Amino acid sequence: MVTLLPADKYIVVNKTILTEEDKKILVSLYEPIIGAVAVSLFLTLWRDLDRYHFVSADYTHHHLMTLLKVSLEDIKKSRKALEGMGLLKTFYKAGEQNQYVYELYSPMTPREFFSNPIFNVVLYNNVGAKEYDDLKSEFQTMNISLKDYDNITSLFDDVFESSNILPSFEAVGKESSSIQMHDQVDFDLIISSLPKGVVHERTFTKKVRELINELALVYNIDTLKMIEIIRLSINENGYLDRDNLRVQTRKYYQYNNYGKLPTLVYRSQPEYLKSPTGDMSKKGQIIEVFENMSPYDFLSSKYKGVAPTNRDLKILEYLLVDLELKPAVVNVLIDYVLKKNNNKLNNAFIETIAGQWKRLNIKTAKEAMEVAEKEHKKYVSKLQKETKRVVNEKMPVWFNEQIEKESLSVEEEKELDEMLKKYHD
Repeated sequence: MVTLLPADKYIVVNKTILTEEDKKILVSLYEPIIGAVAVSLFLTLWRDLDRYHFVSADYTHHHLMTLLKVSLEDIKKSRKALEGMGLLKTFYKAGEQNQYVYELYSPMTPREFFSNPIFNVVLYNNVGAKEYDDLKSEFQTMNISLKDYDNITSLFDDVFESSNILPSFEAVGKESSSIQMHDQVDFDLIISSLPKGVVHERTFTKKVRELINELALVYNIDTLKMIEIIRLSINENGYLDRDNLRVQTRKYYQYNNYGKLPTLVYRSQPEYLKSPTGDMSKKGQIIEVFENMSPYDFLSSKYKGVAPTNRDLKILEYLLVDLELKPAVVNVLIDYVLKKNNNKLNNAFIETIAGQWKRLNIKTAKEAMEVAEKEHKKYVSKLQKETKRVVNEKMPVWFNEQIEKESLSVEEEKELDEMLKKYHD
């Protein structure tokens, strides 16, 4: 049994998108079940996260005791309550100073909560009939009868071809209207091909089927190939590990395509997200570069035409496939990180920025450039106040506010000409 000590350290990892609406759901629907201390613990861990980062700084559990004004035993009980409700996952590593990792997850939406056969009943038992009805009315959305209507919504693969896909992976996100598509594989054949006793009724849930369809479409995997991949991804309890399924699909694709990645890495910004044509200012030309080069080609141009390494390609795949960032946004991110990190792609730095831009729903090159400049100014201002010295860092040429006024340095002019030349070549 693990003994929790005040000096034990922890970090918080954000595994979702947390909103202000989540606070209301926590207090109204979860607190009657898990109590005020557990909700306060969740919100304190949330506060420990910088809202623009995936991972918090290191803290000790004494920090939680001080903020919450409760005992270590109460913190442990509250943590277990959060774990039981699916709001928190806890990971532990023993050492001279024990280490914990707390992963935060969103509460259910009200619709999911009231549809849950367990949470629904426990809430009813805890608050009584009148309070339960009041809560249900408060969170109930208006239902419009569609009895006399025909559903004529186009399915995803009726509209988009495989080569233009940006799939809905579950890296970071909340419930939304999921992509609807025809089955890309024969699930009856898959189930009948797997050994009896290995799978059960909960193996192929709705979310698992959606993921299999998305992977099959993105990586062009047919039913027979998918059966092989599923065999490698199913665990001893008959469940499909979705993360492992992604990894195995990627490995299969790369093995059979000479290590190449899905076509997303080679796609440029979709037309509907590009800036209006005709802006011949220097900043406009830079935006045109970001919008019309694929991340693969852009990164290759940064390496003087040398093909990106496998490690760098995996970073591109993570940004484009797992985080669903748009190609032009990825190009801005690459340019910014390379400039700040002596022409190296730093994984941790990339994940931090990419997570922020994902949460801010950045979709265009212009938006990415603006938020990068804004955050950098905040960082420099804070650093200058703390160190009382002038901070001079090499930044991308598009950071220069005077770029439209033709007042660039010789070095900046050279960098700009180089960028534009590579694009027009």
